[in-house]
Amino acid sequence: MGGKGYDTLTVYSATWCPDCRVAKRFLDEHGVVYDTVEIDHDEDAARLLEARTGKRGIPYFVLDGERWVRAYVPRQGFDREGMAALLGL
Repeated sequence: MGGKGYDTLTVYSATWCPDCRVAKRFLDEHGVVYDTVEIDHDEDAARLLEARTGKRGIPYFVLDGERWVRAYVPRQGFDREGMAALLGL
């Protein structure tokens, strides 16, 4: 495992989602490498998100394909502080 506590990061998002754009910009600004799954283009991914989290709320960060972490605070937006702590930034 890498020094940050994870090896891979996948962002579950949608092209229409403003909080997702903020999340990806945050990751880009910090040089974090990640993959993106756009649930509005992949219904199987949307179903997987719902099965793993109980909702389709996005953005969601998935560490090492197993640890699903909500990357937003309902009605407040992207959780910048929480995700910085999670990712060791």
